[in-house]
Amino acid sequence: MSSESPDVPDDDDVAQRVKNVRVEEEMEQSYIDYAMSVIAGRALPDVRDGLKPVHRRILYAMHEAGVSSGSAHRKSSSIVGETMGDYHPHGDSAIYDTLVRMAQPFSMREPLVDGQGNFGSIDGDPPAAMRYTEARMAPIAEELLADIDMDTVDFEANYDGRLEEPSVLPASFPNLLVNGSSGIAVGMSTNVPPHNLGEVIDATVHLIENPDCSIPDLMEHVPAPDFPTGANIVGRNAIRKAYQTGRGRLRVRAEYHVEENDRGSDSIVITELPYQQNKSRLVERIAEDVNDGSLEGVRDLRDESDRDGIRVVVELKSNANTDIVENHLLESHLERTFGVINLALVDGQPEVLTLKEMLEHYLEHRKTVVRRRSEHELAEKEERAHILEGRLRALENAEDVVETIRDAADRDAARAALSETFDFSDSQAAHIVRMQLGSLTSMEAAEIEDEYEEVTARIERLEEILGDESELLGVIESELRELREEYANERRTRVIESTGEVTDEDLIPEERVVVTLSEGDYIKRTPVETFTRQHRAGKGVIGTDLKEGDRVSTVFTASTHDYLLCFTDQGQVYRLKVYQVPEMSRTARGTSAVNVIDLDDDEEISAVVTADDLDFDSEEEYLTMATRDGYVKRTAVSEFANIRSSGIRAVKLEHGDALVDVEVTDGDGDVILGTEEGMAIRFDESEARPMGRSARGVRGVKLGDGDRIAGVAAAYDGDERDLLTVTEYGYGKRTALTEYRRQSRNGKGLVDIKTGQRNGRVASVHVVDDDDEFVAMSEDGQIMRAPVSEVSEYGRNTQGVTVMDLESHDRLAAVDVFTPDPADD
Repeated sequence: MSSESPDVPDDDDVAQRVKNVRVEEEMEQSYIDYAMSVIAGRALPDVRDGLKPVHRRILYAMHEAGVSSGSAHRKSSSIVGETMGDYHPHGDSAIYDTLVRMAQPFSMREPLVDGQGNFGSIDGDPPAAMRYTEARMAPIAEELLADIDMDTVDFEANYDGRLEEPSVLPASFPNLLVNGSSGIAVGMSTNVPPHNLGEVIDATVHLIENPDCSIPDLMEHVPAPDFPTGANIVGRNAIRKAYQTGRGRLRVRAEYHVEENDRGSDSIVITELPYQQNKSRLVERIAEDVNDGSLEGVRDLRDESDRDGIRVVVELKSNANTDIVENHLLESHLERTFGVINLALVDGQPEVLTLKEMLEHYLEHRKTVVRRRSEHELAEKEERAHILEGRLRALENAEDVVETIRDAADRDAARAALSETFDFSDSQAAHIVRMQLGSLTSMEAAEIEDEYEEVTARIERLEEILGDESELLGVIESELRELREEYANERRTRVIESTGEVTDEDLIPEERVVVTLSEGDYIKRTPVETFTRQHRAGKGVIGTDLKEGDRVSTVFTASTHDYLLCFTDQGQVYRLKVYQVPEMSRTARGTSAVNVIDLDDDEEISAVVTADDLDFDSEEEYLTMATRDGYVKRTAVSEFANIRSSGIRAVKLEHGDALVDVEVTDGDGDVILGTEEGMAIRFDESEARPMGRSARGVRGVKLGDGDRIAGVAAAYDGDERDLLTVTEYGYGKRTALTEYRRQSRNGKGLVDIKTGQRNGRVASVHVVDDDDEFVAMSEDGQIMRAPVSEVSEYGRNTQGVTVMDLESHDRLAAVDVFTPDPADD
């Protein structure tokens, strides 16, 4: 063994081979190389055949293995193994996932793989393992590979150089449009929707015949995408934009109908889903909405789907508003947005394409394929014609040819002798030497002459195709029409016109309702018309079915279309659309308030303001708030423009204080505070300067021992209206506003009504007109509706008259005043 050390390179030589580069430049170039590799090698389809490399390699591996539509099914694991071993070394799971998708009729408009076994479901169920499933090519997939052995496309070395694979498939139909494609690359993504094969072929034929046609012309043939799961595309503008620009957002709506069920109520039956929507997850989400109360009126939810199709039944309660439930389902579950991004590789570079550009690129590819196929076939036919010419000459000189072959020493000598004697080419001579004597019969000669005529006619046709592009396009058109005849089927997705955004409010008739809320947090609404007008001092009717120990805490009237600001005793304000409160009969208990408004524990609504007429941009309109301990605060309406679903703070309260009432004022009037002990103070609104929402406010009235604020009202100079005061035992009166002189804020005020053993404490104060009506409700749930004019007018410091006849143990919970509609009974 030699003890000499191996040659060690000189340090200077090593240094000379080291290249200094900036790290940011190296990282940038490396990332670009990686990004382009992902873009071109995995994520984006080729505009010519509409396939990504993994799809193309699976189909080609099946083609090479003879797994055609006419063969027996092959184990999926075998197909995956051959694809991975020969063409796609990126892992078996990625290959199998692609194979599965190509076999799913709910994923592909025209499935390219015929699967046998469990290949997953629209419910999101995973496919069986590849060792359990079998597959073969679907007939239409063979059309993508047709003529691939006729030098129609370029081939390139596979990943290890052992084999060659096609860089693109011949693609006898525009697969990119027919089956669509989706994928995420580095910094870009594609989402091409699937289309109807027959319509796409019609558009391609139209483009062949009218190269200068416009996109609207093509849309006469391709009106919209055609999803494998059917459903509906809402509106045509988004479709037009997607086809004209390559980008758009389509609203896809489930197909459903309303039918009457065995119970006599309605059921909403869903029969088709938007593309790529998981049916099982849809049912779960609808059930979640029902359970958490955001979707009212659903009795039962069933998935009755089978092999014949989808059928999801949403069974409604007898008192449910079908339009409202339907609108909620549309808004939350039955509509999805499909973002169109027609991004594909054109000459290896990603481009966003219009409808016409996609068809033009496909036609250019198809022209290349047919031209190369024709050139390949022409070479074969010319070679065959050359051989047939030799055979015909050999038949003409049969005896001499046989003599020449018989006299030759061997085959090589025979070929040479034939070439020299009869001027045959090498290929002709070799063919003649291999001929059998039986081919010299007269019948065989006739067959050769017929074949020669056919071959020469075909050569003439091929030369015509290659010499005239119109003839070439005619071949493409003819082949497309044949494909359409064999594979086209009916459109599944319908296009429906957009009727604009339909809200729940559009579906609810506008009517005045009475909203009741109990201390146990039960809430409901009931049409005012349910309660007929009574005379003053009536007992009323049952207005709600209370649980034992529960009491009515709030009652107010509003229109179903009103947008309300709901103020609570804890100083918070929430927003509420009245129609969101479930409508129920007057004897119903109501639903849990947490389903409608996000109140905290022990929090009660103490005042309600209709927001529809408020100008939230104004700094001259105010919400004037009064607290139980006598504080008053004005805050600009603009500070309540954005109210979260969880509410916002309206006023800061001291410990033990509570917000009692809220009134809308304009800064030019007076504020009237009424107390539970029957006092009232009127002062200029400007004495309470505007403050922010987090402020406590200023003292409005000096309360006596044990006294508290009952309510707040607004009045103006020369106001001819009355102040309606009602007490807890159901007594009350009207007094002209002119009897309440203006004082300074924080005074004791004047006696408004006598309180005591008969009347009890004041429950509410309201400024009223003669034409107004009031709704009074007791803690036990009795409710009465009566005209304000039924309540007698008295001066201040009087007891008033009976407004509502209450049981001895009952108390008045709340009173609300409204101006009736002429249609109210």
